[in-house]
Amino acid sequence: MTRAVSLKTRALGYLARREHSRLELEKKLAPHAETPEELSSVLDGLEQRGFLSAARLVEQIMHMRKARFGSLRIVQELREKGIEENLITAVLPDLREAEQRSAYEVWRKKFGAMPADAKAFGRQTRFLLGRGFRPEVVRRVLQHPDKEEG
Repeated sequence: MTRAVSLKTRALGYLARREHSRLELEKKLAPHAETPEELSSVLDGLEQRGFLSAARLVEQIMHMRKARFGSLRIVQELREKGIEENLITAVLPDLREAEQRSAYEVWRKKFGAMPADAKAFGRQTRFLLGRGFRPEVVRRVLQHPDKEEG
């Protein structure tokens, strides 16, 4: 029993620092659990009490990342954390709605001027694509940087 308590205490410590997905907590706690059933039981209890919430994690990641990254990068991060597809699909419209403005702001802060030649255009394109912005969003930003579309 003391093992389960220490597992729960350890999990609450992780959750006190930041939101975690169930998959993340499983990976962190697995070395400390005697059995997979014990670990699953602790995580189920945390979910039932509302300490572990995938929806809250999705909201936190969206809030923290959408000003700097595009929808492709955020969706990739959510999938890596083991978030269910239905939760990702639910937030995708909100992400894509703000993506054009975010891409423009990221571009403006980093470059602020139209690319002078093909090499600069390529560099700016790769930078924005690397941040996870969709190609059509990048194209609009670089073709019409003076028009901040929302």
